[in-house]
Amino acid sequence: MAEETPAPGNGQAAPQMQLALQKIYARDVSFEVPNAPQVFQAEGQPQVQLNLSHKATPIGDNNYEVVLTLTVTCTLNERTAYLAEVHQAGVFSLVGFGQNDLNAVLGSYCPNVLFPYARQIISDLVQNGGFPPLLLQPINFDALYAQQLQQQASQGDAKPALNA
Repeated sequence: MAEETPAPGNGQAAPQMQLALQKIYARDVSFEVPNAPQVFQAEGQPQVQLNLSHKATPIGDNNYEVVLTLTVTCTLNERTAYLAEVHQAGVFSLVGFGQNDLNAVLGSYCPNVLFPYARQIISDLVQNGGFPPLLLQPINFDALYAQQLQQQASQGDAKPALNA
């Protein structure tokens, strides 16, 4: 015989939180070498810059599309050696989450799931483009999300947006 545990105070069972990954896919991939072939003969220390962002969009039935965007720009002697950009996406089903928990999952957990896929695509693009391998270091999305909350609190906006 199954027992139901009522939620305190209202006599109804608390909804159970459920998270399911429905799909992971590369939404957009781009690689450019604007100064080829001269860039392959240039000497100097390359400078690599990583920009990242993510966006969560509700798509109905408790499903959300989360898109993690990584843009890597490598410059050599103040000229662009290469530009690699990946929009790595996933569809996540989230049921039973309160707004704060939902924002936390969409803002930190989902990008953490997507990052290894985007990192691999960037690595492959750079190496297949004729450049030395590029391995992006892990990113602490939990800390980035906490920083975003702190920034919004200092600006007087207590609710984190789904977009980052």
